[in-house]
Amino acid sequence: MKKFIWIIVGIAIVGLVVFKLASNKKITENKVYQFDKEKPISVNVDTIRLEFIIEKGDFTGTFEPNKEVKLSAETQGKINSILVDVGDIVQQGQALIQLDNSLLKLQLQTIEVQIEGLQDDVNRYTILTEADAVQGVQLEKAKLGLKAAKVQKATIQEQINKTTIKAPFSGVVTAKLSEIGAFAAPGVPLLQITDLNILKFTVNVAENNLTQFKSSEQYTISADVFPEISLLGKITMIGSKANMGNSFPVQFQVENTKQLDIKAGMFGKVNVSKNQTEEGFLIPSSAILNNDEKTQVYIIENGKAMLKTIKTSQNIGNKTVVKDGLQEGDEIVISGFINLFNGANITTK
Repeated sequence: MKKFIWIIVGIAIVGLVVFKLASNKKITENKVYQFDKEKPISVNVDTIRLEFIIEKGDFTGTFEPNKEVKLSAETQGKINSILVDVGDIVQQGQALIQLDNSLLKLQLQTIEVQIEGLQDDVNRYTILTEADAVQGVQLEKAKLGLKAAKVQKATIQEQINKTTIKAPFSGVVTAKLSEIGAFAAPGVPLLQITDLNILKFTVNVAENNLTQFKSSEQYTISADVFPEISLLGKITMIGSKANMGNSFPVQFQVENTKQLDIKAGMFGKVNVSKNQTEEGFLIPSSAILNNDEKTQVYIIENGKAMLKTIKTSQNIGNKTVVKDGLQEGDEIVISGFINLFNGANITTK
């Protein structure tokens, strides 16, 4: 009878544990958010219509410095003086920063005294050797000592020269990264010099427009903030691989005749002298997705959001011209992409 009672008690305990675990699991599942893939997702849509599009042949890009460098010291030492400030125009070879070199100058004076003494020894041993008063080996040792001292002097002079940091090319001081009294060391940036005499201008071009650009030809470029200033740009590079936006970078070299006006980082336009009107689809740029190097949009089919691959040509303001992949009357999703996936049920706002 006791054995039977213990069996019943054991079964009851096991059952209680199982019940408690199942209850905890249900409570946990209720606390965890379960995404319902069948639940419609609310989105904003727009209907595609043919429009007359004026293609001006302007492509937007960005000015970049041709050369830019952060200067650091080749030797360590305390900064005694900084001879320029941010915004100053500097010439190649101009002194910019002076490090403390007082100890090196004392070492140079010491070695110069040694050289003077060794030179006297060489002169003396030369006379004595010619008179057979001393052996020739002593003269050779004096000459070797003099050569070693001169090499040591040249080494110290080179170290002294490196305490003066000079501009590697002509440009503008665009950043001051240290102050007088700070400690300079190799690899620690002190100043930034930017060359604005020659600028790089880069635009991203759709594959359909690449034929408008020819290597080594010149094109008219202007900055957005100074549309009245026209610059000539020569193509130096046409990208051989598309970027994430399925477009190709085209880079120009521009002589900045207005270097006090045109700055690195400004936006500009390059004109390829193409002005024509044609019919096409113009959609909000925010509706375009880049997935696995494909340019895609969500279109609505039978109440579901379906990914569609498209080809684009150019941007006009905040909209993009679509060359292929859409038809008139298609509905595309323009906002509400959170949790949206291919094949999701949708409801329009």
